[in-house]
Amino acid sequence: VQLQASGGGLVQAGGSLRLSCVPSGRSSNDAATAWFRQAAGKEREFVAGIRWSGGNTYYSDSVKGRFTISKISAKNTVYLQMNSLKPEDTAVYYCALRWGSTVHTTTPSYTYWGQGTLVTVSS
Repeated sequence: VQLQASGGGLVQAGGSLRLSCVPSGRSSNDAATAWFRQAAGKEREFVAGIRWSGGNTYYSDSVKGRFTISKISAKNTVYLQMNSLKPEDTAVYYCALRWGSTVHTTTPSYTYWGQGTLVTVSS
């Protein structure tokens, strides 16, 4: 499985961006995809996750109500719609996939990772 993440960029505080993640080679719906982010000098942290089967979604408290994770199975794509962006959302955003339908919030739980896309929010 290879994951291709895209959609990052520079945006002003209060603006929006949409990230996309395409997990090529995903051969089963018994899987979960999550977005993580890593700011400079900080550990990688869970942002949001979604189950391919059922579509259940999960969010960190820091983005709940501002970010929305979704998927279009026919396009084999997971999206992260980010609204009301804040400077503290600035980070490299990674998408990741694990086999099994549980959305975990820890990095070791995910086997496959994308290359990351940079999101910069200016104040």
